[in-house]
Amino acid sequence: MTGTKNIVALVVLRIVFGMVLFISTIRFMVKGWVDEFYIAPKFHFPFQGFEWVRPLPAAGMYIVFATMLLTSLMITAGLFYRWAVAVFLFCFTYVELIDKTFYLNHYYFVSLFVFLLLLVPANRYFSLDVLRRPSLRTDRVPAWTILIFQVQLCLVYFFAGLSKLNPDWLLRAMPLRIWLPANTGLPVIGPLLGKVWVAYVFSWFGAVFDLSIGFLLLYGSTRRVAYVFVILFHVLTACLFKIGMFPWIMIAATTIFFSMSFFSWGFRAAVPATPSSPTPLSPPAPPSLHSPQTVVRKNLRFGLLALYFLLQVLVPFRYLLYPGHLFWTEEGYRFSWRVMLMEKSGTDFFYVKDPLTGRRGEVNTGKYLTPLQERMMATQPDMILQYAHYLKRVYQKKGMTDPVVTVESYVTLNGSGSRLYIDSTVDLAKQPENVYHKTWILPFIENK
Repeated sequence: MTGTKNIVALVVLRIVFGMVLFISTIRFMVKGWVDEFYIAPKFHFPFQGFEWVRPLPAAGMYIVFATMLLTSLMITAGLFYRWAVAVFLFCFTYVELIDKTFYLNHYYFVSLFVFLLLLVPANRYFSLDVLRRPSLRTDRVPAWTILIFQVQLCLVYFFAGLSKLNPDWLLRAMPLRIWLPANTGLPVIGPLLGKVWVAYVFSWFGAVFDLSIGFLLLYGSTRRVAYVFVILFHVLTACLFKIGMFPWIMIAATTIFFSMSFFSWGFRAAVPATPSSPTPLSPPAPPSLHSPQTVVRKNLRFGLLALYFLLQVLVPFRYLLYPGHLFWTEEGYRFSWRVMLMEKSGTDFFYVKDPLTGRRGEVNTGKYLTPLQERMMATQPDMILQYAHYLKRVYQKKGMTDPVVTVESYVTLNGSGSRLYIDSTVDLAKQPENVYHKTWILPFIENK
């Protein structure tokens, strides 16, 4: 991570990624999701350890999103850059921690990428900050400021590919065999999408693409061709599947692999030449740069990045700590770059029993959860458990001393057929919420 590189790659990333953040936030507000996701629900499913994170009243939530709009524009323009990035990161991550119902891999990716943007001087060229303070301008940055984004993207793609090396994806072409036929009405390629062999081609190509594309982007000789594949791959997935802003986020993020020469025509036209060479961000070190304070700062930075990337490598493998079928139990599934790997749906019937009277009744889940919350909860055991604990609190407030909460849950995974998911004899209200294996999840038995 020594040496310097031209700053233009960072500047392009700041601009295109900032614009994607702006468009994503507008899209979220226009679709009414602020109200639907964070204001309307009576109950939210918090991430473990973040139960204290709660939505603000309606006006407060709209202020949060308005702040995200403003700061995304400030990031794009490079205006009060550090503050803008820090505020956007805080607001965006706060919103995502409110309810795991709406967890998506690319939301997690955005939080990570914006955190990395906070560490780099992407505002020191072609920015409003430079107009305010011309002394900030530089055309060179430490190589690590670009490398960290490239490494992050390589990890995302590689783990996405690694997760596809499973029998369902490679040997059964699942879930693409279920999803692709829904697009047979598309022009030109539509009729092909109903054929089984096409599902296998898509599955294998997807695995090879994810496993290799990060490395192909790293090398100058393959970079341009690789980026064409990035665009084609993500545009195709955007056309075939409802995956929101994810394709555009990845297309924007992967611009970080290109050097000044790729963007030179645009910046030479937009940025006038200066009579003298701009001062590098890291010039030859005078004696003062070897002061104890500077050494400590560099060591802290290195330690922070080392810890960050160690976690990025280890977290996707935490599923190995749990027994059972990962896609069935979903223990260790989130935050691991597993994208579009399963078609899973279910139906839950919750029952509450008064141990004093023996009376037992079915709960009208629609009274407490939105349709999306109900649908997402039906196949995720940790959310089923959280809802059971919520029902316990609700019925205690109604006067029931120690309510027993059970569930009859039926789930199908990748076309395997509906089967009982949760042990219906277990009182979920008494089961702890922790990181340990949930023994009340029934084992997944393959169909013969």
